[in-house]
Amino acid sequence: MPKEQEVLRFGDREVVITNPGKVFFEAIGATKLDLVRYYVAVAPGALAGAGGRPMALKRFVNGAGGEAFFQKRAPENRPEWLRTVTLSFPSGRTADEIVVDDAAGLAWIVNLGCIDLNPHPVRADDLDHPDELRVDLDPVPGVGWPQIRDVAMVTKETLESVGLVGWPKTSGSRGIHINVRIERRWTYPEVRRAALAIARDVERRAPAIATSKWWKEERHGVFLDYNQNAKDRTVASAYSVRPLPDARVSMPLSWDEVPTCEAEAFTISTVPARFAEIGDPGAGIDEAVGSLEALLELSRRHEAQGEGDAPWPPNYRKQEGEPPRVQPSRQRRPTEDYATPEAAAEREKNRAAMERRFAAELERRQAEREAGGGTRPTPTGRRRSNVPVIEISRARTKAEALAGLDRWKARHAKAAAALEEPDVLVDGMRGRSSLWYRVRVNLTHVPEAERPAQEPLDPDYDPWAEYAFPDRSGQLERAPRTRRSG
Repeated sequence: MPKEQEVLRFGDREVVITNPGKVFFEAIGATKLDLVRYYVAVAPGALAGAGGRPMALKRFVNGAGGEAFFQKRAPENRPEWLRTVTLSFPSGRTADEIVVDDAAGLAWIVNLGCIDLNPHPVRADDLDHPDELRVDLDPVPGVGWPQIRDVAMVTKETLESVGLVGWPKTSGSRGIHINVRIERRWTYPEVRRAALAIARDVERRAPAIATSKWWKEERHGVFLDYNQNAKDRTVASAYSVRPLPDARVSMPLSWDEVPTCEAEAFTISTVPARFAEIGDPGAGIDEAVGSLEALLELSRRHEAQGEGDAPWPPNYRKQEGEPPRVQPSRQRRPTEDYATPEAAAEREKNRAAMERRFAAELERRQAEREAGGGTRPTPTGRRRSNVPVIEISRARTKAEALAGLDRWKARHAKAAAALEEPDVLVDGMRGRSSLWYRVRVNLTHVPEAERPAQEPLDPDYDPWAEYAFPDRSGQLERAPRTRRSG
């Protein structure tokens, strides 16, 4: 029996949509073809954000509720008219990534299962100089939407003070993005440094609600994630549909809309009509190209006042001038002691030892599972937060992770009743080549005497169990990435 398919025509190009009736969003019944038609309807806006840029493919082949995986390398069986460009990454690797130029390209990648669009901040004809600075407003657990909007308005003030125009949009998830079109003169590190200057200035203007602090133990309010401007980082672009039950959209806004906007108002069902009626609020971004000179001068003033570089993500090599990459509460030596050649050699030695320990830990866990007992310690092995957050589940799929949450709520009904909507944190965690899901609960609103303790995870999925080594993208010398045999 032939497979169901639908052929869409874009001028002289054809795109075959396979399994067009496959449901991608169960809660609203939206299918793969509905998703394709959405992107075609808003194509001019979506291409303003993602067109002409290399992009990583984040594929949900079983829909928004299924497991996703990241594909940086362009599929070999792509149409001849679809461009690619070769990117290099901090790890030293390279990959030919897809470049979408038109509605046909959008339809083709959506047919692969791409729900949101994740372009790099560079154009395909100049991969070394970003033309977009990205301000990512990321609320800490428990922060409400009105505070995020307030921080967005303060960010507008900062940008205007240095002669730049910001173009706001909902992230489609928990935050707000503000994109800034810039001249293609500066490197990734310089653009990141300018973003750090923005974060610090917003924090200065609104210290009660905004923070530039990288370490979670120091954060409050809304974090301005300057590291989203580091090379190899991508964010969902304008008009991207996010893999949420209501098919929420990352919606460009006018600044007049920001103070009263509600993220849930913009979905795959509502945005096409809005686009047809008012057009794209972000349409003028390519005509508002600005300079980073004033921001970089602000950064130099910050440095003269004792605020130099800030921590980079953990998968990047230690950078010159970067402060100690250690939580402030765990720093045991003077800062200058972390910058010596001996300290650098010690960090590399520790990195290699970490790889060996990781492999040994995998062996231990495998032996425990085969023996029918044992469970993993704390669930992530990462730093602990002062916020009363416990981890509930880890699973290969979101549905399995949320089922674990339901069982936890049944066991702790009184605590569950005290939770507010932002207290339940569902994270898509990036594994070697796919997503896995983690559910955590912030117990801030639960009376301290009634807060449940950390329990064994249910379910307790191990994303690395079948691999001999982890896959960390910031290493120039990489451990062998081999699947375990047997």
